[in-house]
Amino acid sequence: MKTLPEGKILAMDIGNTNIVLGVYAGEDLIAYWRMSTSPHRMPDELAVLIHSFFSYRSLSFGEIEDGILSCVVPPLLPVFEEFCQRYMEFEPLVVEPGTKTGMRILYDNPQEVGADRIVNAVAAKARYGTPLIVIDFGTATTFDAISRSGDYLGGAIAPGVTVASDALVQRTAKLPRVELVVPSKAIGRNTINSMQSGIMYGYVSLVEGMVARLKLELGDGVHVVATG
Repeated sequence: MKTLPEGKILAMDIGNTNIVLGVYAGEDLIAYWRMSTSPHRMPDELAVLIHSFFSYRSLSFGEIEDGILSCVVPPLLPVFEEFCQRYMEFEPLVVEPGTKTGMRILYDNPQEVGADRIVNAVAAKARYGTPLIVIDFGTATTFDAISRSGDYLGGAIAPGVTVASDALVQRTAKLPRVELVVPSKAIGRNTINSMQSGIMYGYVSLVEGMVARLKLELGDGVHVVATG
């Protein structure tokens, strides 16, 4: 596994909906940004965008010694690698199922585990210990289980709350798009409140139910960490 330097590094997380960038100085996160994911961006476009982000925090590309990259959008992986090579002048460490992280992946096929889930599991284990459940609220909501001995066991994948809400509107003729806020009561007295109740309280129940089931399988003393 590539060893990252003690100086400033650029961490890049390319998700299906958002791209999150962070600059670390040693173990300290000194700046971070979020932008929408577009599979059609070119390396030169990235350079302009990220250079603008850097300038607002009085940072320069020349200060960055190295980088690490997690990507679940395959078309964007070579784009970010080329950006790093041409503009940052380093070859980023790309997190993949085969990357040596010190955590055994006990999935039936380790190649199927997304890089974002690996990064979440490794980071949460380092910060909170084991056994552990990590919930990532993104385009999909993922639940990852790490055993007491620190092995990645697997987990569950559900539609994200926005994806579920969008599907409800798209697949029905009369239901409107609603703001995703928690209503005052579970019993809705109109269509808007009823939808908000079903979406928001239903989603809370999904998360609570999945955490309860995973805890039963992992045993006592489980830490639960949410991100996304």
